[in-house]
Amino acid sequence: MRTGTTTPIEPGLPFTGPWLLAPMEGVTEPCFRGLVLARNPARELGGAFTEFVRVSDRALPEATLRAHLGDERFDAPVGLQLMGATHEHVAETARRAVAAGAPLIDLNFGCPARGALRGCAGSALLREPRALEQLTSVVVRAVPDTPVTAKIRAGFDDDTLLEDLARAAEAGGARMLTVHCRTRAEAYQPEVHWERIARAVAATRLPVCGNGGIADHADLTRMRTETGCRFAMVGHGALRDPWIFSGGCPSPREAARFLVEYATGLPQRRRVTRIKQLMRHWTAGALFGSAGYDQPERQRWLREPDPEQLIGYIEGAADMAVC
Repeated sequence: MRTGTTTPIEPGLPFTGPWLLAPMEGVTEPCFRGLVLARNPARELGGAFTEFVRVSDRALPEATLRAHLGDERFDAPVGLQLMGATHEHVAETARRAVAAGAPLIDLNFGCPARGALRGCAGSALLREPRALEQLTSVVVRAVPDTPVTAKIRAGFDDDTLLEDLARAAEAGGARMLTVHCRTRAEAYQPEVHWERIARAVAATRLPVCGNGGIADHADLTRMRTETGCRFAMVGHGALRDPWIFSGGCPSPREAARFLVEYATGLPQRRRVTRIKQLMRHWTAGALFGSAGYDQPERQRWLREPDPEQLIGYIEGAADMAVC
């Protein structure tokens, strides 16, 4: 919900702080996203994104886009991320997204999923900077009064085209470039290469947002210091600790309340799957003990099929954990 007026920190972009919540498929739907935005001040968590919205054989209806944006509004903006290859369908979907209330359109050029590659979308365009520029330009022209941003990985099989991709996004009219520091081939391997983010900063006049390898609050500032990026984006780190943006230390009860609210806010059919997805990563509030997921109790809970029983386990853990 809105708590006041917060001024954007970068001309031409609506973000209210330097840290951003990454778009994550199957995660950053309105339920999870809203809980994170509500727990971090807008001066720190400056914006978030929907999970990517796939555009295939037709433009998506406005009602679908409204559902992705959700009903709640916060001081920090929520951009709508699109992934597609057919120019006219992506452009028309962008127009409808703006009509639905999106303050920002983000274009996904980083998804490594096989379905995206088959459709010549997502990271498929990392092999063709000119194609990335053209699609960006078409969407920019379609929504001239709304910022369009682009999110890429450092490359497809290697990072040799990184500077070309950065310049292509700028030439296409993007207002910001987010660079995930791994290539498509590297997927989510533990090793990260922040020097690639620095290369993108040097190659373009766009504000750059760095992404990849942020494990705790201190890493946010460290990434900006080491790479020169204007913004830093957190993905999996926010699954471990949704308070990562503010650096707060939630109590076990606060951590449990987040998980319970998340579970009860989901449709029944997705409740068990989604809450277990978070529990595999979760470290906030020392709710499950130390980091990692080899603890016997966590493994036992991950095998629990009943959502009500699972919620009961979480609430019980809050009474026993020590932060």
